[in-house]
Amino acid sequence: MKRWYGKLLGALAGALLLRGNPLFGLAIGALIGHAFDADWFGIGRRNAPYRVFGLTPEASDAEIDLAYRRMISQYHPDKYADAAPELRAQADKKAGEINAAYDRIKQLRKGRR
Repeated sequence: MKRWYGKLLGALAGALLLRGNPLFGLAIGALIGHAFDADWFGIGRRNAPYRVFGLTPEASDAEIDLAYRRMISQYHPDKYADAAPELRAQADKKAGEINAAYDRIKQLRKGRR
């Protein structure tokens, strides 16, 4: 569990808002906080392609290209041709994620212009 503070804040807010039945408010608040922590609403997915490269949406095109070349050279499946099948499969999956993120960033940036 990476994030926990949404559950805590939600539980406290729920207990305070529903003073007549604080246990019910605590449970409802904790559930809503868990929804935000687990990103049920997709709020954190908007920057997901940039997160693959460890960048922010404010990164320049040159920074994105450099990060893409660095990551794809590290995880390219041809580099793992003689490795175990599990490692090849992991490298193929990671290369697919990198290529998909790069394509998505290019689509997003083309729409801005």
